[in-house]
Amino acid sequence: MQHRDKVTAIFMGLFVWGFAGALFGALFAGLHQLLIGLGVAGWLPLLIAATIAATTTSAFYSAMPVALAGAMAGVLASIAYLIATGHQVELPLIAGLAGLAGVLAGGFYAWAISSGARPLAQTFSGLLAGLLAGAVLALLLGLSGIEVGMFTLAAGVVALVGSIYQFSVRRLAHAADWLPGGLSAPVVAGLIAAVVGASVWIVGGTTAGLHVAPGAAFEAILAEVPAGLLGGALGGALTGLLLESLGIDLQAIA
Repeated sequence: MQHRDKVTAIFMGLFVWGFAGALFGALFAGLHQLLIGLGVAGWLPLLIAATIAATTTSAFYSAMPVALAGAMAGVLASIAYLIATGHQVELPLIAGLAGLAGVLAGGFYAWAISSGARPLAQTFSGLLAGLLAGAVLALLLGLSGIEVGMFTLAAGVVALVGSIYQFSVRRLAHAADWLPGGLSAPVVAGLIAAVVGASVWIVGGTTAGLHVAPGAAFEAILAEVPAGLLGGALGGALTGLLLESLGIDLQAIA
């Protein structure tokens, strides 16, 4: 029975981590290519894309109801912004308006359904993991001079982010017990909503800043997404398998 439970836990880890890694890798690849298209050079595309992808993925997988509330509020606020301004998309305004709507939605969620401070701690763990993983990989690639494709890059980012997240989330969750429970959901929902607003800006407001033709830029972004998805799925699955084999409980990511 114990052997069967162990095998079941390993397969569940493979599935959950592989699926999370696939979503992470696809988002990371699209953001990374977009930032390059906007002329962001050096190590910044890797760092920014890893941080945003890690924060968003951790929020959805550790606090999905809160994240969905924030995403819905962000979509509605962004649509209202576009209608009111005649499609004049400015990043600070649309992200700020969407974030405010997310905070209100998260506040209502916290009032209706108590979730404690854990969602905020888990989301912050994802942000921290993405920031550290992006910085470490950017440093290693910069010092070595090695150029890697998106498949390998996404697999490495996901594996490193997943490992850092797993070892930090419990500590931060315990440390967050002193935070007011009603603060967690508004902050997480506001963050996700702001990301949604920024995504609308990416689609509707950045074509003028691209260094290549908009059609070619979006084709380049879409071309990188499959490699990021597959690389992220492989990196996540292997990381989950390794951690589960070492006897580390992976329940915190669900």
